[in-house]
Amino acid sequence: MKKECDICFHACRLDEGEIGFCRARGNEDGEIHCLNYGQLTALALDPIEKKPLNRFYPGSRILSVGSYGCNLRCPFCQNHEISMMGEERPETESESSGQRVHGGRSQETGGVVQEYFSPEDLVALALRLRQQGNIGIAYTYNEPLISYEYVYDCARLAHEAGLKNVLVTNGTVNEAPRQRLLPYIDALNIDLKGIRPEYYRLLGGSLEVVKRTIEVMTGCCHVEITTLIVPGQNDTEQEMRELASYLAGIDPDLPLHVSRFFPRYHMQDTEATPVRTIYRLAEVAREYLRYVYEGNC
Repeated sequence: MKKECDICFHACRLDEGEIGFCRARGNEDGEIHCLNYGQLTALALDPIEKKPLNRFYPGSRILSVGSYGCNLRCPFCQNHEISMMGEERPETESESSGQRVHGGRSQETGGVVQEYFSPEDLVALALRLRQQGNIGIAYTYNEPLISYEYVYDCARLAHEAGLKNVLVTNGTVNEAPRQRLLPYIDALNIDLKGIRPEYYRLLGGSLEVVKRTIEVMTGCCHVEITTLIVPGQNDTEQEMRELASYLAGIDPDLPLHVSRFFPRYHMQDTEATPVRTIYRLAEVAREYLRYVYEGNC
């Protein structure tokens, strides 16, 4: 019997044993389950500015966690090693620029290391790291909201413990789960990958869903936006004017991070975005927005 996943706009209808488009949710025993619940592939104590959040507790650190899977198919994905993992469980790893932290239970199956953290484990670790400047938990690296049940359970416990919760997300989440999670979220960085619907269709996404997430969350909690500038895809001044104008119509104080692309995944033959392009587009954005930051330069 098919069951429909209600987390994102893909609305995958899955038979018993099938896995959804995101590769992290599936039909088990006639119900949709979060298959990557607690299975962390990345765990690091990062500067908050790395999320990037430049106007939310600047100078602090945050425990950053990620799993595997994604509900988009960006050919330029900067974290494709974990976001595009299939049914197999990926090897646990952390970013070299972050401070590695420990505390979960590991096991090795077929040469693949899995590190499981229950919500209680994760919140306890975040609390221990307060002495190192940690303010909470950031759900990041892959798309966190495909692990909705895990993020919800962790965020609720963290909120009760006085910790901050941060989402780094592509924004493609349905209304009901977003509203249920909202009381526990303090800040988001939302990827706005471009302003053209056809560009989002190329990535397997929906511009309207992302715009709705930005519009709803702005005013409810702290929001910053990141746009990755990919050569030949979304790097014109006209597109940046449209994007920045749209954001300014919501709130001219919305921070925007104009980020540089580096060759990754299926676009390894594409040159990195020229630094001058990032600075030029950031200047265009400043005609509309008060806070614009150049990233990855």
